[in-house]
Amino acid sequence: MSVIDLHAHSTASDGTDSPAGLVGAAGAAGLDVVAITDHDTTAGWAEAGAALPAGLALVRGAEFSCLSPTGRTGEPRCSVHLLGYLFDPEHAAIVAEQERLRSERVQRLETMIGRMAADGYPVDVDTVFAHLPEGGSAGRPHLARALVAAGVVGSVDEAFAELLHNDSPYYVPRADTRVETAVEMIVAAGGVAVFAHPLARRRGVVVEPSVLVDLVGWGLGGIEVDHPNHAPADRELLRGITAEHGLLATGSSDYHGTNKTTPLAEETTDPEVYAALTERATGVPVLHGGSGGTA
Repeated sequence: MSVIDLHAHSTASDGTDSPAGLVGAAGAAGLDVVAITDHDTTAGWAEAGAALPAGLALVRGAEFSCLSPTGRTGEPRCSVHLLGYLFDPEHAAIVAEQERLRSERVQRLETMIGRMAADGYPVDVDTVFAHLPEGGSAGRPHLARALVAAGVVGSVDEAFAELLHNDSPYYVPRADTRVETAVEMIVAAGGVAVFAHPLARRRGVVVEPSVLVDLVGWGLGGIEVDHPNHAPADRELLRGITAEHGLLATGSSDYHGTNKTTPLAEETTDPEVYAALTERATGVPVLHGGSGGTA
């Protein structure tokens, strides 16, 4: 049976493997299919495709930073992520929104760096942004790694726990895309939209199941059911929603290299679900290493 991991990050956003390194690691891990899904950018697609080893298929995608209703009366929108697969990267709405989001991320991180530097932390803009590739997507993990390198904390996890969490005085929120808009954009660009880790409760506020059902009307194609941050009971709840509403139930590691301890293929997608996903997409094809072709 094919081993399929549909959520992985590279240095184009907050992973530690280069795009070429990511597909190399996926091949070494025994994967048959891997998706590159960096935050708000497609900057790693070309390098990953060029380095694709024989026998490995590459699903090109991105993870969109979004704001969603919580489903609870009186509560503001919360931060969520939406995975877009096999969409046209030149679609005008997506190009414009990803550029806006990347600019927003840079401004946000610069503000956080300034606040920390003012309090005496040994961080500066040049150091934090030194290893971000052109077109890459900046995020708190870049600042976390700078804090580790400076000896302020011992790990990225410690940096988030002590200094970069959402209630920190250094934290700056983002102006993300409304999730309904993001779903529509991905579908209009020929892609498939999948709600990422919707019940990852240890990350903070999560949406009510009703929100996922409502998004079906906007074009939502699936839910990331099997994720390292999902409890067994929540997986069963989400699997029931996908079955009832004709959604794809995907699974993936959400791999970030050494920024997280989760390895590639920690969670995987059923081959039949993967086949259905690729059949629905019309934006760009899956790339196949060693064959010189696409499918």
